[in-house]
Amino acid sequence: MDNQAPAELSAYRRKPDGKSRHGRIVRELGMRIVSGELKPGARLPSEATLLQAYEVSRPVLREAMRVLVAKGLVLSKQRAGATVRPSKEWHLLDPDVLYWLIQSKPKNEFVGSLMTVRRIIEPAAAALAAQEATDEQLKSIADAYAGMEAARTPEELLEPDIAFHCRIAEATGNELLAYIGNMLSLALRESIKLSSQHPNTHALSLPRHKAILTALQNRDPLGARQATLVQLQETSDDLSAVLPGGFPNF
Repeated sequence: MDNQAPAELSAYRRKPDGKSRHGRIVRELGMRIVSGELKPGARLPSEATLLQAYEVSRPVLREAMRVLVAKGLVLSKQRAGATVRPSKEWHLLDPDVLYWLIQSKPKNEFVGSLMTVRRIIEPAAAALAAQEATDEQLKSIADAYAGMEAARTPEELLEPDIAFHCRIAEATGNELLAYIGNMLSLALRESIKLSSQHPNTHALSLPRHKAILTALQNRDPLGARQATLVQLQETSDDLSAVLPGGFPNF
């Protein structure tokens, strides 16, 4: 498995090079929409205004609009222009939309939302993986844990930690859960970066993940569920310790 989050590869997360002239338009308008600067129902600036502001051709601008429409952020109608769609219609698992959301939301709010989603999904996924995982998949999860053990810095811990959780989602045998796990890996990456600010992040992280791995290897669904719940609660406590003011708990 490629453990790199899909958004890591996107042209819309960073300043585009000269070959991607529409990238700047997508990135800047996307951030303005997701941050709430351009509110649902608001019209985007006119085509003439955007052409002048970005100094691009009409085909380049229209390609950017097509990308924003595909991400569920805007609705474009001939002669009526483009309007911002309600947030419930955004494609929130789109890597770019998710990245813009992470960047624009207060850290506390982002972490609270993510931990709620993780608590709903991950315990059930671990329980299912304990039942459905192949021996090869269990070895893959164990290999990710071994990578966590071998890490000497929070930076080295990041990739195997993400791999551990993504491989559990894959081991459910459910393609939709595997997809969701992979799409959430970007948000998970940002969460792990925050929790790694805790001075004892490595020492705290290993036994929690080891408990999950042991339950999976023992084919113990209830144990895997409970170990995951404990890991998430303790991760939540760690994050509360490093984020000023804490965050909405689940």
